[in-house]
Amino acid sequence: MIPLYLFTGFLDSGKTSFIQETLADPRFSSGEKTLLLLCEEGEAEYAPDKFAGGNVTIETISSPEEMTAEYLRNLTAKHHSDRVLLEYNGMWPMSVLVTHMPKNWQLYQHIMLADAATFEMYNANMRSLVVERLSSAEMVLFNRCGADTDKMALHRIVRGSNRRSEIAYEYENGSVDYDEIEDPLPFDLDADPVEVKDDDFGLWYMDITDDPQKYAGKRVRFLAQVAQSPRVPKGAFAPGRFVMTCCVEDITFVGLVCKYEKAASLKNRDWVTVTARVKIEYAAIYGGKGPVLVAETVEPAAKPEQEVVYFS
Repeated sequence: MIPLYLFTGFLDSGKTSFIQETLADPRFSSGEKTLLLLCEEGEAEYAPDKFAGGNVTIETISSPEEMTAEYLRNLTAKHHSDRVLLEYNGMWPMSVLVTHMPKNWQLYQHIMLADAATFEMYNANMRSLVVERLSSAEMVLFNRCGADTDKMALHRIVRGSNRRSEIAYEYENGSVDYDEIEDPLPFDLDADPVEVKDDDFGLWYMDITDDPQKYAGKRVRFLAQVAQSPRVPKGAFAPGRFVMTCCVEDITFVGLVCKYEKAASLKNRDWVTVTARVKIEYAAIYGGKGPVLVAETVEPAAKPEQEVVYFS
């Protein structure tokens, strides 16, 4: 597999400067043959003579129509590339890349860069483009920060689309601060039951599997699809959801073991609302102890507008 380092952001967000610094860092380069793909031209220009280790080939993609799986695959074959760095066009939908990324490429890291002074304007006027970039970014780097930068406002925009991304603020003097603002969970752990809203399933799943003891003895209620699997014990099923981490290829089903005396009567993929109490027990599917639900009610439910959820 060829690792893909993806850099997104809008025009003048600092992508070129960041990639230049990355490729000039000897710690990042140990002789790998690198393909640098450029999808837009900004004011800054690359200085290949300052790249550490050499072995960097630059290619340009001028339009979304050029970005086909065959073309991308042929580029890496032509240059015998060990890895790809992609400076993505700020105005192109992410679906262009997701749809046409070659099967032998694997997204290794996604960093979104943004000018702290203009990011709120982009968010207000091009919200859909901002959200689709934020939702899969592992790091969001706000550059050109100053003493008057409203970190809370920027933090809230990022967390509205991605609750796991690392956030950093770079100042003009080169110093960097990492975001340490704590985010409360979007559901009330003191409620009985704990109500998990449809959009929050992915986040709740991460939380209950990361720290199951937090939920021990609590009642929970959530919308899920029925999954019948021989991997769960008799008299149980696995209510869960399809979750997308960064792109369509990464969609996977995640669920929890749920004991229910009428489990055998449930139809695979049906939508249900589950109200259950959480116990911490051994389950083979977990390979140890984990959250095991004991259903109180399993009621038929309508399919939600968005069937796939996110871990954010």
